[in-house]
Amino acid sequence: MSTPRTLKQLDRSAEFIGRHIGPDATEQQQMLAAIGADSLDDLTAQIVPEDIRLTTEMSVGEPMAEVDALARLRAMADKNEVRNNFIGMGYYGTRVPHVIQRNVLENPGWYTAYTPYQPEIAQGRLEAILNFQQLSMDLTGMALASASLLDEATAAAEAMALAKRTSKNKKSDLFFVADDVFPHTLDVVQTRAEQLGLEIVVGAAADAAKHDVFGILLQYPNQFGAIETYQELTDAIHAKKGLVCVATDLMALTRLQAPSQWGADVVFGSAQRFGVPMGYGGPHAAFFATRDAYKRSMPGRIIGVSKDTRGKPALRMAMQTREQHIRREKANSNICTAQVLLANMASFYAVYHGPAGLKAIAERIQRLTTVVATGLAAKGLAPSNSNWFDTLTVPVSDAVAVQARADAAGINLRTDIAGSVGISLDETHKAADAALLWDVLLGDGHGLSVDDIDAQLSTPAFPERDTEFLQHAVFNRYHSETEMLRYIRKLEGKDLALNHSMISLGSCTMKLNATAEMMPVSWPEFANMHPFCPQTQAQGYKEMVDSLAEYLVSITGYDAMCMQPNSGAQGEYAGLLAIKKYQASIGQGHRDICLIPSSAHGTNPASAMLTSLKVVVVACDESGNVDMADLQAKAAEHSDNLSCIMATYPSTHGVYEEQIREICDLIHQHGGQVYMDGANMNAQVGVTSPGFIGSDVSHLNLHKTFAIPHGGGGPGMGPIGVKAHLAPFVAGHSVVKTGVASENNGAVSAAQYGSASILPISWMYTVMLGNRGLTESTQVAMLNGNYLAQELGKHYPVLYTGRNNRVAHECIIDLRPLKEATGVTEMDIAKRLNDYGFHAPTMSFPVAGTLMVEPTESESKLELDRFIEAMAMIRAEADKVGRGEWPADNNPLHNAPHTLDDIVDPSFDARPYSRELAVYPTAATRDNKFWPTVNRIDDVFGDRNLFCACVPMEAYQD
Repeated sequence: MSTPRTLKQLDRSAEFIGRHIGPDATEQQQMLAAIGADSLDDLTAQIVPEDIRLTTEMSVGEPMAEVDALARLRAMADKNEVRNNFIGMGYYGTRVPHVIQRNVLENPGWYTAYTPYQPEIAQGRLEAILNFQQLSMDLTGMALASASLLDEATAAAEAMALAKRTSKNKKSDLFFVADDVFPHTLDVVQTRAEQLGLEIVVGAAADAAKHDVFGILLQYPNQFGAIETYQELTDAIHAKKGLVCVATDLMALTRLQAPSQWGADVVFGSAQRFGVPMGYGGPHAAFFATRDAYKRSMPGRIIGVSKDTRGKPALRMAMQTREQHIRREKANSNICTAQVLLANMASFYAVYHGPAGLKAIAERIQRLTTVVATGLAAKGLAPSNSNWFDTLTVPVSDAVAVQARADAAGINLRTDIAGSVGISLDETHKAADAALLWDVLLGDGHGLSVDDIDAQLSTPAFPERDTEFLQHAVFNRYHSETEMLRYIRKLEGKDLALNHSMISLGSCTMKLNATAEMMPVSWPEFANMHPFCPQTQAQGYKEMVDSLAEYLVSITGYDAMCMQPNSGAQGEYAGLLAIKKYQASIGQGHRDICLIPSSAHGTNPASAMLTSLKVVVVACDESGNVDMADLQAKAAEHSDNLSCIMATYPSTHGVYEEQIREICDLIHQHGGQVYMDGANMNAQVGVTSPGFIGSDVSHLNLHKTFAIPHGGGGPGMGPIGVKAHLAPFVAGHSVVKTGVASENNGAVSAAQYGSASILPISWMYTVMLGNRGLTESTQVAMLNGNYLAQELGKHYPVLYTGRNNRVAHECIIDLRPLKEATGVTEMDIAKRLNDYGFHAPTMSFPVAGTLMVEPTESESKLELDRFIEAMAMIRAEADKVGRGEWPADNNPLHNAPHTLDDIVDPSFDARPYSRELAVYPTAATRDNKFWPTVNRIDDVFGDRNLFCACVPMEAYQD
């Protein structure tokens, strides 16, 4: 008879830890025995240098059951007051079509996919992004659009940088910003300009041509709602060889003349109101469009059309693909700045409504705004702006009384305009809201009737759109929910995501994004909050954000967290800004040298470029560690001007470097600061911490270590942890003052908490695991990594190992000897893995000709063994090529991935291997087959024939 278990033991058996961590206790013991370790603690001692191992526990607390964590978070959410918002300022209520919310936003087939670096198994999201680019091009009238940027404000900063790169007025460092641009946009632009050594002049748009500029920034419609015509101004700026950058609104552009028609060079803005909730500031996709002449200077990613080996149209990332790893400090931008999941939602919104539906939504918004304006004018309260799309600026003589009536009515108006209030309407507002606004602004007894005014309404003059948009078939077919559902499902089926199989991308940490973590994102109390609402209405958000920040401080060993950066790349940028501002505050603003190991992520030098730091590369030794002699020499050489080092720990080579404390001490001795890249934090949590090691600042990839999903290439969050001396210098915000010391510092993101609505994911992850689960997650990530390294090492060399011949949580498989012996390339192996049902590991980074493998803690031994089996069989296939049993140009690896087109092709019989071997190489693939929908894509053709718009259906039929 078994011994009865106590309540405590039974409660533990139901913990989230066992659902998050893939290998159960039995599997863990099997893997520990296989690699020669007695326990997780023993393995940790073998891997992590003793002098950096934590001796005290984090202060997260005991693990919390899913239902209890959700209940606690629900109590916080209930403290948020979701009001009827008329604030506007680039954030608007929107109706997320339910078919999109359920089947995209809440669907792991869409949110667990990775950036489409393996395009043959990413054709679905690539098509959706291409639709987003087409949407952006059509509405702006520009020739080329990107796959999305982080938000409108950072897109404005990128527009300024593009203007500086491409303007023929090379002598000018002056960028003019119209004073009717959103204040938070100006804030981010000024922060970037200061770092790039550019001068900002703010003034009336009409005065821009009085200055010698390389570019100007306009808002259309402007922040006060007025719709100006800028043809003469544009001509004048072009005469000065400057560029005209325009922030605009996609919904407005369905009614207004496209900026391209009056000469704009760069057009950008937020796609939030195309079916993406406000979410207290994000995440939202920014669109960015420009002239074809500037395509080589475009920031971020561009999706282009190429062809596969059968000549079939196939999509891929074009030109800028992984440019930060290629161009590094010479990159146009930091490419890890995209919001793919949200861009896909916006594109589906446009597909679902089509051009006629979008026009109807926009016309209704404008007409309702006109009803409100007409009623106010009839009572002597005419708006300041004489034309409008959705926004009115209304002078008020008694702001206190108006605000009191607004509070009583449960609505929010914009209140930061001196002597006026702002009103912005959106698709969620109804006719009754017009009467409500009259009650608030005019008081009782105004006697106005919505129906009466609507019946005799005329719309004020504005530059009306006279060109069609969204004429491609994809925007004119899927308007019933049945058709839309099937279209979304069709695209989903073309993509391999984490809900199908392990995605073992080194440095990318593709772990479980648990359902309980994801659920709160859709709660109205989190989803429908305006970021600039009074802070008294967002007490639940504040409690959640502050709580998460406290947990992260404990986990990282820092003294404070800045929660604003809305990507890892933005976190790097924000961390370097804090370093530079601190050094300037102590009279050392001349320090401008950034040391970066040659193994570093390409994001590091790209971020250093954004802050005008000069990158000096530090060599690595044969074991992959930082070459201490070279570091000492370069630190001494640049001692007087050394700003910082950017180091990744464990290293990008997948090992715990023994000398990390020595590195930190050396940099500090020379007056520099230590920036520790947070990409590999999944091997630190609960075991060591960057603050304990000696770092001054780190960003945390919440979309890696802390379980926010990658979303096919975004969203992300990259908050930074800092030591106390840097805390006064982290990002602030011009609109929302949170009461911290840094609030008057410049912003790096449009909203004060970046992409706040996805922070509940990391909060849930942290509290459900607790101290014990967070530590065990790290230890099992290292166990899985070492188990893979040992088993794969029987077939391929493992390039780097650390102490006791161990790796950290990832390993690099060296394919160069195999290539030399057989001619089989790392690309061949990556594509052949698709046939086995796997996404390839990170290819040729940080070392060309390698694969970097990171299994994470969420993968079971069964899945690891399946991957090991695939890699072993691929090695055997490569050896057949090497022995001449298969021709070098006609074998399963060279021809991979295999599609259904291959299988039904009668000419397949001429190949020296069977159809079964091509597509069912293992029993597991027969049981759960993933079919790539295109063959290997021709990258060279795509770059030589850049085409970044929707492909006509005839092209596929041909």
